[in-house]
Amino acid sequence: MTQTLTRSYENYETARSVVEALEAEGVSAADISVVGHAKADDSNAGEGAGIGAALGGAAGLLAGVGLLAIPGIGPVVAAGWLASTAAGAAAGGVAGGIVGALTSTGHSEEDANYYAETIRRGGSVVSVRVADEQVPAVEAILDGASPIDRDARLAEYRAAGWNRFDETAEPYRSTVI
Repeated sequence: MTQTLTRSYENYETARSVVEALEAEGVSAADISVVGHAKADDSNAGEGAGIGAALGGAAGLLAGVGLLAIPGIGPVVAAGWLASTAAGAAAGGVAGGIVGALTSTGHSEEDANYYAETIRRGGSVVSVRVADEQVPAVEAILDGASPIDRDARLAEYRAAGWNRFDETAEPYRSTVI
């Protein structure tokens, strides 16, 4: 059996280091996805392999990092099966995008909305499909990089009036100066 393990991180750099560690552990690039909010200065980084090299990877999954737009999130740097599914949904005008991609892998609706909102607010998500016997090693890598505390972050979002990801919303603009 396989499971999908997903964690969110405060920034793309941390997510990138997690992907590198997963690949070093022998997890296939085909089983890893990363989606992170693109910084404004990433939008002119180039296309295709040029983006992967510019954003920190010359081999494995990171060589395939590209820019795409996800409704309600805006531009993201993304690679892997999760990005492909979300991009396909967005291109086809299918509702659900990133939320639908995550729920189709077995995540709850609440978790999928949380991950989508975290990306929208500037975080990054790493999602890995693993065989049961790989779970302990992959969880050690994911959790060793200090992921965002999901429950605490959900409480923060809800205290501010959030209840679910809204793909029709404008991309998030931080009020922090």
